[in-house]
Amino acid sequence: MFKSDSPPGIGQIVQVNKGRDTGVYAVVIHRLDDTFVLIADGERRKFDRPKKKNIQHLTSCDYISPAVQSSISETGRVTNGKLRHAVHSYVHETLKV
Repeated sequence: MFKSDSPPGIGQIVQVNKGRDTGVYAVVIHRLDDTFVLIADGERRKFDRPKKKNIQHLTSCDYISPAVQSSISETGRVTNGKLRHAVHSYVHETLKV
């Protein structure tokens, strides 16, 4: 598993380290400022109701979903199916779980 210490970008897969969702993988869908981002996984956290997280409570994975990134940059939205697919692809293919 490759981890990055740089601030997460749009479409980047992150793992939650603190709070109720500890251990959950999600996708960054919006950067609020240098400290906070909005994350969603398309399953428990939908695009319409993302979770606001402090980036200090996240571990950035070295993977950015091109489908999520392009969808958000083109339309400002992404489907929950694309979020689920991005998380599933990372967890099951990259981590070989």
